[in-house]
Amino acid sequence: MRDISKLTASRRAFMGLAAGGLALAAGSGAAKAQRVSTRARIVILGAGAGGAAIANRLMDRLDGAEITIVDGRSEHWYQPGFTLVAAGLRPASYAVSGTGDWLPRGINWVQEHAAELDPESNVVTTTGGQRLEYDYLIVSTGLVLDWDAIEGFDLSLVGPEHGISAHYAGPDYAETSWRALDRFTDEGGVGMFGRPATEMKCAGAPVKICFLGEDIATTKGNRGKCDFVYNAQAPNLFGVPVIHHRVRQIMDERDITYRYSHVLKAIDPGAKTATYATPDGDVTDNWDFINVVPPQRAPQVIRDSGLSWADRWTDQGWIEVDMQTLRHARYPNVFGIGDINGVPKGKTAASVKFHLPVVEDHLVSEIAGREGTRMYDGYTSCPLITRVGRAMLVEFDYQDNLTPSFPGIIAPLEELWISWLMKEVALKATYNAMLRGRA
Repeated sequence: MRDISKLTASRRAFMGLAAGGLALAAGSGAAKAQRVSTRARIVILGAGAGGAAIANRLMDRLDGAEITIVDGRSEHWYQPGFTLVAAGLRPASYAVSGTGDWLPRGINWVQEHAAELDPESNVVTTTGGQRLEYDYLIVSTGLVLDWDAIEGFDLSLVGPEHGISAHYAGPDYAETSWRALDRFTDEGGVGMFGRPATEMKCAGAPVKICFLGEDIATTKGNRGKCDFVYNAQAPNLFGVPVIHHRVRQIMDERDITYRYSHVLKAIDPGAKTATYATPDGDVTDNWDFINVVPPQRAPQVIRDSGLSWADRWTDQGWIEVDMQTLRHARYPNVFGIGDINGVPKGKTAASVKFHLPVVEDHLVSEIAGREGTRMYDGYTSCPLITRVGRAMLVEFDYQDNLTPSFPGIIAPLEELWISWLMKEVALKATYNAMLRGRA
């Protein structure tokens, strides 16, 4: 039996950490930096996590600025919750709120999408034909999911009838994906998991849903009927070597088959086959359940704008920002936040949290006539769920160094319930505080 006194002490320690962290996030506006007077016109593309958060921060810092945010979406999606929905642990509504709920008063919200972007003339044209001139542009559009790149796939196929999961597609699809996973872990068969070869948001999420599926089958007593296969897009299971080795160890312990350099290119829903590109040519496998995660790219309007890298990620279109200042290399009045940035790491909500003070500092400092000093070191965090009630809180930087927030308290490579609670309890509250500009 577990030592109850140690467990109670651990719970108290966690709640103290969580309470302290959330209080810090909520109270970070108490000692506000001096406001700067300006008539600058600032346009923010995208009202997701990065766009809403920087809008709130700039409204607090700038007096007199004309801040416009461009986004036609009425819903805000809490994307870190999609895996929980797809594992049957939360309803779709857990990940949905209103876009307008997070935007500050006094901002100009254009409820359209950007149709054209001209960084030479400092103009954004919207799908409704509005022409928005700017002095500074912040690109926080996020990315798009290229479902068409998977031959034979269509979102209408998601669900238990075809045994197809696509939890990246949105809250409702994540909930439908759970019904497919639930049936598979009841009936058994071969389950296929994997990730695309492109850069992607939360690269650990495909591993998480594989681990959760295996744990759910085990809990149901059906593990012997289920084969789990994880198809890695590269010669590793995770880009950070020490995390790769730990994930491989866990997969070995739990009899999860893993294959390297297997990239999904096509499915046949009728025959229930999947075709993977490999260094030795295409291979085709049968499945009873498959979790489809498509290639991910910059929105077309960004790729057509001239902001993308010309010699890197040319098939994906991420914008050419300095990896430390997040300022565009060729257009110094343009900044990037979040998934859209062409940097070696940083497509997670946790990374957005660390992008924000850097962009705020450099933009406000320039308006105030001084040099910004904040730098982004590539910080990325992934609460890597390994089973229901257990996770590893892995945090790392550009150099693949582990950068734990709670050294000596939360061991980053151990499967801990306290790391699970960081995902379950603290993360969404911290995320919401970030949207308000307070974290």
